[in-house]
Amino acid sequence: MNKKNGQEVAKHNFGKTDLRYWHGVIFKPTYSRNGERCCVDDWATRIQWRGRRELFNLKTSNKTAAAAKAKEIYTTLVGAGWDKTLEKFKPEMARKSVASVGDFLNELRAHWSGKPKTFEDYCRSFRTILSQIFGVKGGREKFDYLKGGRDAWIAKIDRIKLADVTPDKVNRWRIAFVKKADGNPVKQRRARITCNSLMRQAKSLFASELLRHVHKPEKLPFNDVAFYKRESMRYQSKVDIEALISDAVRELSLPAQQEQLKIFLLATMVGLRRGEIDKLQWEAFRWKEGTIRIETTEHSTPKTSDSAGDVPIDKELAALFRGWHAKATGLFVIEGDGEPRTDTSYAHYRAQRHFDALIKCLKSKGVTALKPLHELRKEFGSQLCAKYGIYAASRALRHADIAITAQHYLDQKERVTFGMGNLLVMPGNVTPMPQTGGPAQVRVSTMARANKRADAKSRLAGKAEQYASR
Repeated sequence: MNKKNGQEVAKHNFGKTDLRYWHGVIFKPTYSRNGERCCVDDWATRIQWRGRRELFNLKTSNKTAAAAKAKEIYTTLVGAGWDKTLEKFKPEMARKSVASVGDFLNELRAHWSGKPKTFEDYCRSFRTILSQIFGVKGGREKFDYLKGGRDAWIAKIDRIKLADVTPDKVNRWRIAFVKKADGNPVKQRRARITCNSLMRQAKSLFASELLRHVHKPEKLPFNDVAFYKRESMRYQSKVDIEALISDAVRELSLPAQQEQLKIFLLATMVGLRRGEIDKLQWEAFRWKEGTIRIETTEHSTPKTSDSAGDVPIDKELAALFRGWHAKATGLFVIEGDGEPRTDTSYAHYRAQRHFDALIKCLKSKGVTALKPLHELRKEFGSQLCAKYGIYAASRALRHADIAITAQHYLDQKERVTFGMGNLLVMPGNVTPMPQTGGPAQVRVSTMARANKRADAKSRLAGKAEQYASR
């Protein structure tokens, strides 16, 4: 029970700008030595402000002088902030991490436990935003990784004071970024998606679990900065996949294009990602089960833990790759020019030359997406959804959540109409249009597609037999 009466409590209810308040809160720290409790001669105080708490040694054994200094520290903190206060009263503990963007990122890097590439992606997005806010133009030299142009551009950005990166400036950048699209709806949509992506990655650097281990900036750059409303990422098929497979089997069968054909088939008919294709090893094929296993190896790690798993493949496709396996000279399915690298902070591909050649080929075939190779994976998911449902597609795509499949990749292939068009009567003052697409024409079109599908399938089977016989 607190035996103090109200008058006694009121006498000690002083504000923090009152010297008498600090007389009551300063203390002498204690410590243990050889089992004995010892007391420090100098007075100390703990001050908490804006979510941060620090211990200050007042460096005097005089209580009145110590209280006066504690009050001075507090008033400086309220007026100038943590940086100036630490610099004046606790210089040995003042962290340089808050001084510049570069120092802040270096300290964060020491506490990052995830993939190095992920952290560097976050840094690249943050630097991209800063370069546009502060007008740090690197020109073409900023892409020069060999002669120092890139390093010089990064050094300019890293010298920016973190305190100057305020939510107000970030919000103005966000608005200006979309305005550059000049009213073009397509470009504006793309700009909003890009803007959200940059902000989402850059904001990840200021996550609470990271800032817990470093000096927390007084103002977080992305606090209260709104994202644009999420754009629909639903995949809409623009690819005649049957014709594309038929053309690929016919045109990429020569030995010079063989690696391109492998990449194409793994993306289109197995739905593998670019990195998974690049570092796929022959041991991933389970010939008896008719599957390809995606798992962690010494050369690669799946995108997420949910990305690991077995993907069933057609028996014709398995036979074709088994024929290639019989002539393989290395561990990897795709014969690349370089060795796999796991120590890079960027996306490194062994078979970059073959990827570039295939992308050029796809663009010539009308695949106009920004990422033509990933478009094949989307088409793979869309085809599975139309035939077997969204759950089967989600399993084959190895998504962490079925909601991701529904939001990003799938397109409704079946046309659903009201179904009562037969009740409509053509008005007499309307000239009827010539009838096209009647039953006979539909049958012909269906037969043509069936023949094309059968032709592609027979080509695959023929290639499989050809390699098996060798």
